[in-house]
Amino acid sequence: MQGTKVLIEAFGRLPELVAGAVEGLSPEQLRQAPAAGANTIGWLVWHLTRVQDNHVTELIGGEEVYASGGWAVLFGLPADSTDTGYGHTPEQVAAVAPETSQALLNYYAAVHERTLDYLRGLSDDDLDRVVDKNWDPPVTLAVRLVSVYDDDAQHAGQAAYVRGLLGI
Repeated sequence: MQGTKVLIEAFGRLPELVAGAVEGLSPEQLRQAPAAGANTIGWLVWHLTRVQDNHVTELIGGEEVYASGGWAVLFGLPADSTDTGYGHTPEQVAAVAPETSQALLNYYAAVHERTLDYLRGLSDDDLDRVVDKNWDPPVTLAVRLVSVYDDDAQHAGQAAYVRGLLGI
């Protein structure tokens, strides 16, 4: 199997994980932390989507889905495309307030579709292209995409775990 097809397969599994973590939850449940200062389900899914949106946009160029779609208001946040949740304090985590689980699912779906469109346009030769020379060894496109997938899968799993901890 070609590397691009493996990436499409891997990213193709994420929507089910995201949906399983948030479907049917109320805004209050999305904002409920399992312990003081812990990440909420809503924050985890918002964050994983922001990271994918930010990193794939960096590769494609142009404007993030988040900025171009007016998504921030649905999460109770200012429209700041630099905010991906990285390094958030507990107060910033608590400030991510999705209006509905559907808002999270819709934002993820928009980012996911853009990601798949990008992946479908790649060849295996593209995957060897260096996209970040600030590391040793330099980061290739393949490594960056695997990193994004890995981050998303981990956060989706964390969101599902929090859902289980909360008994919802």
